Amino acid sequence: MWFRRDLRLADNPSLNAAVEAGPNGVVPLFVLDDTLWDDGSSARVAYLSGLLTDLSDRIGGLHVVHGTPAAEVVRVARAAGASTVHVAADFTPYGKRRDAAVEEALREHGIELVRTGSAYAVAPGRIAKDDGTGYRVFTPWFGAWKQHGWREPAPEPADVPWLRPEGRTHGIPAVSAPEGLTLPPLGERAAHERWQEFLADDVAQYDDTRNLPGPDRTSRMSVHLRWGTIHPRTLLADLALLRSPGADAYARELGFREFYADVLHQRPDSAFGYYNRTFEHMQYDEPGDGLEAWKAGRTGVPIVDAGMRQLHAEGWMHNRVRMIVASYLVKDLHVEWQHGARYFMERLADGDLASNQHGWQWVAGSGTDASPYFRVFNPMTQGKKFDPQGEYVRRWVPELADVPAKHVHTPWEMGEPPADYPPPLVDHAEERRESLRRYDAIKSSR
Repeated sequence: MWFRRDLRLADNPSLNAAVEAGPNGVVPLFVLDDTLWDDGSSARVAYLSGLLTDLSDRIGGLHVVHGTPAAEVVRVARAAGASTVHVAADFTPYGKRRDAAVEEALREHGIELVRTGSAYAVAPGRIAKDDGTGYRVFTPWFGAWKQHGWREPAPEPADVPWLRPEGRTHGIPAVSAPEGLTLPPLGERAAHERWQEFLADDVAQYDDTRNLPGPDRTSRMSVHLRWGTIHPRTLLADLALLRSPGADAYARELGFREFYADVLHQRPDSAFGYYNRTFEHMQYDEPGDGLEAWKAGRTGVPIVDAGMRQLHAEGWMHNRVRMIVASYLVKDLHVEWQHGARYFMERLADGDLASNQHGWQWVAGSGTDASPYFRVFNPMTQGKKFDPQGEYVRRWVPELADVPAKHVHTPWEMGEPPADYPPPLVDHAEERRESLRRYDAIKSSR
């Protein structure tokens, strides 16, 4: 069993397939892939290191190797005398290339790569229009996704005879989180405990509270879905029993995750390039001091700075705030979306390529079903609407802790603004006009 984004024992069809194929034992393999493993300052890799240690402790030792998968998987499989290597299918651009290379290398030694299940309730590529092409718009895709349906959660194997053919277990490098960051709770048990808390306390009101960063009534399941410590099929099975507006709204959010994975499967070039290539011709500014101020949470716009500081402290950011800070970078500072998306992938413990890149493209106006480019988020208006009393801002921007609600999103309007908080980096109204001017330029050039 070659674990990747499925670091759990329950509802893991590929593990069940491995147990069935190898009644004498299963090697629990994880490869520290040279292409993906970076023991630098990434929140994502620090979180993964903790996850691997957690799973290793649970099963008595992961068999961890470091190197190129096409070489390492073959070497371990041959050492174990394995006839099959079991994985959950990966649909990311790199994952597909990597697995094809491993499959070919294994075949040369008479070993089969067996794909069972995926990280999704419905695997990317399964949902298509009548003409066989993929969807570009979420709403009809979501209807087809629900109509397609998904299987019930798979049972956890009762007893797995784990094997370590080379006599080693751990070998997991300890990776420190970036300075000041407290990583979210990790592991399969933590995922299920948090999910049950959310079902008991918050899902009923989810449709009303999901956009409010102050109360923080969201599920915090994104990091568990990212690493597969829980499967979306498990969540959907529980939600189906509730039949409430909150449960329906949450299922829709799970649908967005699967839609973006499907889009990336259709258009692998959109991971780092423009889904709508018209926007390649937009005029952007070179990243400089503005980008650095945005990263540091020192733009002078409270809701933006609060979001970036939450990102630094928790490796997570409320989804509504993710949209606000992304819009500010692209449309107020005129920085190309890839710069922000890359920084998010470094700092987010739940950094998921499909959701992250296409979320940024939605804000930038260049993605599927995208927010119209002329819809420029006013960060002050957004703050007043979704954080009316400034609860979220005060939590993350202590310089504004004593500012009254009337001015907490516009402290520069006070007679004496807080001395230790910067004035706005740019004038939003002026930069909105500039963004629309640049958009008109590419419209007229089509």
